[in-house]
Amino acid sequence: MKKIPDKLQIIYVTYLEQHKNASKEIPFYLKWLRYYLDFCHKYSHTASARNSLTHFILKLKQKNQTEQQIEQAKRAVSLFYKLIESHKSDWSLASMQRKAYPKTREDDSTASVDISKNQSWENEFQVLTNEIKLRQYSPKTLRSYTTWVRRFQAFLNSKSPKIIESSDAKDFITDLAVKKQVSASTQNQAFHALLFFYRYILRKEFGDFKNIPRAKRTKYAPSILSRKEIDDIIDNLEYPISLVVKLLYGCGLRLTEGLNLRVQDFDFDERIITVYGKGRKFRKVLLPHKIITELQEHLERVRNLHTQDLNDGYDGVFMPGQLEKKYKNSATEFAWQFFFPAKQLTRIPDTNTFRRYHLHESYVQKAVKAAAIKAQIRRKATPHTFRHSFATHLLKSGYDIRTVQELLGHNDVRTTMVYTQTLRSLRPKEIKSPYDIDDAEF
Repeated sequence: MKKIPDKLQIIYVTYLEQHKNASKEIPFYLKWLRYYLDFCHKYSHTASARNSLTHFILKLKQKNQTEQQIEQAKRAVSLFYKLIESHKSDWSLASMQRKAYPKTREDDSTASVDISKNQSWENEFQVLTNEIKLRQYSPKTLRSYTTWVRRFQAFLNSKSPKIIESSDAKDFITDLAVKKQVSASTQNQAFHALLFFYRYILRKEFGDFKNIPRAKRTKYAPSILSRKEIDDIIDNLEYPISLVVKLLYGCGLRLTEGLNLRVQDFDFDERIITVYGKGRKFRKVLLPHKIITELQEHLERVRNLHTQDLNDGYDGVFMPGQLEKKYKNSATEFAWQFFFPAKQLTRIPDTNTFRRYHLHESYVQKAVKAAAIKAQIRRKATPHTFRHSFATHLLKSGYDIRTVQELLGHNDVRTTMVYTQTLRSLRPKEIKSPYDIDDAEF
């Protein structure tokens, strides 16, 4: 099936946007117009003749289309007829009168449609937001993709989204790699943001990017801390950051996973935590026996603080997603986020001070960095380092790679295999450096 000529599509979409009742159904109208023009081409009907619509509707009925779809197709083609009548004096539609698939000429006048620069992309950004939320992607993904699309808009000087082509994305990715010399991870992030934008917002093919210059990703072994170094860092952390870090190392959690744990995710009897990771996938991990008492004391402490807030008239709790709307009763304890038991800032009555209960990711990251410096740890130490150490220490203890993969929540075992780089090779005879070998052994 042939596609709608680009210039005709631009003018048709612009015409639909001027009609509020049709603007919300633009993707569907474009589909029906494409089917209609293809029908006229195959069965030698004149696309601009209104009696062609009757034959097209009969064909749709033969294809067992629903009444709603047929009515939508009628509206799409009827608006196309009105477009032809309103633009007869502006641009040539002589090709529409021929019994062939319509093609607009390269010199057709499109003066009534401003497609050069300074076009508004607000509608595209709203659709981008809706598509990401529909797929339940994280807020970080929304911020990242929006930022890259805005940079892409600036690169194109706000060129109309209706005429953007795959070559524009190629030029942008090439500019990032060649001129701006961004890192491989940054370039890949921009690539995936534009891929999503083209597929689900512009509804266009992204094209082949095989010949595009790509920044090379540096392969490295993850930074691993010894058990002593981990204990030294934890000893230099204050509550409740120390408790968060103990969970990161003891359960192999990502930082966001640890901070988003809810009260109902803890099963102290079975010593199991239910973790909701990337893509809303959940897994179960073992709860370290050594910190169960500390976790229970933490839960009791925040429960008492929340009760005090309720008595003082300062209620409300942090709840992820739409739980805040679902559970309007602030006493619904099982919906609490474990480390966010109350409002981010709760003013103590009759004072100008605030109690802070909200643990932001950056606060934990800065605290870990400061503790590592204080403990004189020379290796890289971040909250994610504790997850790396968890995996490596399990492998050293003799656990198989598949078990570690499940505990970490990796889709592909190859992701988990990176931790084997941190292990010393086990050989029948340990390899020595030649500098350590005595002369007698040669």
